[in-house]
Amino acid sequence: MEPEADPFLFIFQSVVPLLLAIPPDAILGVLTIVSLIVCSALISGSEVAYFSLSPNDIEKLEQENTPVSKRILKLRQKPRKLLATILISNNFVNIAIVILSDFVLVRLLPEATFKQWGESLIGLLGVANTPENVAYYAWLASFLITVVGVTFLLVLFGEVAPKVYAKINNLPIARLMSGPLDALNRFFSPVSMLMVGWSSSIEKRLARKTQSTGNIIKDDIHDAIDLAVIQEDDHIQEVDILKSIVKFGDVTVKQIMRSRVDVVAVDFRIDYHQLLEIVKESGYSRIPVYENDFDHVTGILYVKDLLGHLHENKDFEWQGLIRTDVHYTPEAKRIQELLKEFQRHHLHMAVVVDEYGGSSGIVTLEDIMEEVIGEIKDEFDLESEVEYKKLAENEFLFEGKTLLNDVCRVIGVSTSAFDEVRGEADSLAGLILELTGRIPKKDLEVTFNNYRFKVVAVNVRRIEQVLVTIQ
Repeated sequence: MEPEADPFLFIFQSVVPLLLAIPPDAILGVLTIVSLIVCSALISGSEVAYFSLSPNDIEKLEQENTPVSKRILKLRQKPRKLLATILISNNFVNIAIVILSDFVLVRLLPEATFKQWGESLIGLLGVANTPENVAYYAWLASFLITVVGVTFLLVLFGEVAPKVYAKINNLPIARLMSGPLDALNRFFSPVSMLMVGWSSSIEKRLARKTQSTGNIIKDDIHDAIDLAVIQEDDHIQEVDILKSIVKFGDVTVKQIMRSRVDVVAVDFRIDYHQLLEIVKESGYSRIPVYENDFDHVTGILYVKDLLGHLHENKDFEWQGLIRTDVHYTPEAKRIQELLKEFQRHHLHMAVVVDEYGGSSGIVTLEDIMEEVIGEIKDEFDLESEVEYKKLAENEFLFEGKTLLNDVCRVIGVSTSAFDEVRGEADSLAGLILELTGRIPKKDLEVTFNNYRFKVVAVNVRRIEQVLVTIQ
């Protein structure tokens, strides 16, 4: 009876000769490809790992205060440059894998094999069997095998699998790759910074184009509103409201706020009787309270809180009624965002601050709503808050501090009529300064399109009155 053959010995005797027949440079190429695929996987995974770190992960890294955590936080400070470095590195690795794969394939398979595949393709496609066609289709077969094989390996092991793993284990991968990425970030710094600069330039151009397209779309909507709504006296208000809704998202706080020179505010050190006098004269339901000057607003006084203390003497400590939950908002904030904040925090007033932290004025919920539905008058508003005189059909005398939006409403033109030249100006006086570049003298006239502005009154500090004529 013959002894049973060892299967492992059979496999060893079959495989070893095949391995020995492989050229050493091909084996080295295969090992290099495997190493590069690992590198590609780590680099691709690091992209997901670094850009998926949560605020809790960042806080944890800040508390660790180790060299690795500091490196991770430093890399995240410039995310555009980091992403450019990762993409450049990954592309270099993938290109190297493709080149080496083609070399290994040629070394592993003899030329006769490719020639046989080329002849098979010629037979399938019905092409003439000439030496030139055989050589071309042999190369095509080699190319297709390389592309399909490398694409499969890169997509599976270099992209999908590592990114899924990195999403789950982002912090360990970020720690592992902090050193290599820092080195690559330094090495590819000139190229990555160039890419970041190009992308920023393209983004700015696209943003300008988008903004321009957005303006065109809004103009089309305005025209559509004019066509859709019947132009009768009882429909004019509907047209204005619809157009106001369209441009609502573009209006900033600075355009609708009440400037600090027009704000009724009180010093927290005045006595109670003085306070009551100011409340009676102003007629406002909420009054800002400041310390020393309006740049230091400490709270808001709600007049309704005084109703139970009307008969107190002048030494009454009314300061205990001040509500200190003051809401501050920058001049550049869109009123659409501010309205959401008012709704979220149940507020009706905010103090507007400029870029230097000083108080520019106040803005109220009523100011925001008036941008949509027009001027709101209550029982205390006996006259329009916009100070002007209509001297003739096309002549209006305004205070210099009047907001441009209010001027446009009074004279019956679009609030975007002066956008071309208004610059950063929000008042009529500011528009004159933008047009002249200096504080003008009395009786100076400036024209823009069909509008003529004449300075009627001016002092050394500001323009007080302007005559607006529609030509």
